Amino acid sequence: MTATLLRPLAEADLVERTRYYRQEGGDGLGERFFEAAITAPGAIAQLPGAGSPRVGELCGIPGLRVRRVVGFPCSWFYFVTSDRVDVVRLLADAHDLPAILANVEHE
Repeated sequence: MTATLLRPLAEADLVERTRYYRQEGGDGLGERFFEAAITAPGAIAQLPGAGSPRVGELCGIPGLRVRRVVGFPCSWFYFVTSDRVDVVRLLADAHDLPAILANVEHE
């Protein structure tokens, strides 16, 4: 298993998305989202290469991979390094992904 690092923007995205689902669907939906969202980085760490590189390729960001949050229209975006999974953002499908991801850098 590879170590997983959530960048500050990824953590802020998790808080924002959880608040959104709580406001839109109540506490139960917010809790279901949060549980699904925090499960994904563990799964990514076990199989880091399983995430799709397609969005990264389309956005011109080499090495950027994506893994969906099961049951919700959003995904984690991350890089795989030699010693960790570097999670950069948690974004909804409705976001303007190319514009948001344009500032993402592989560290």
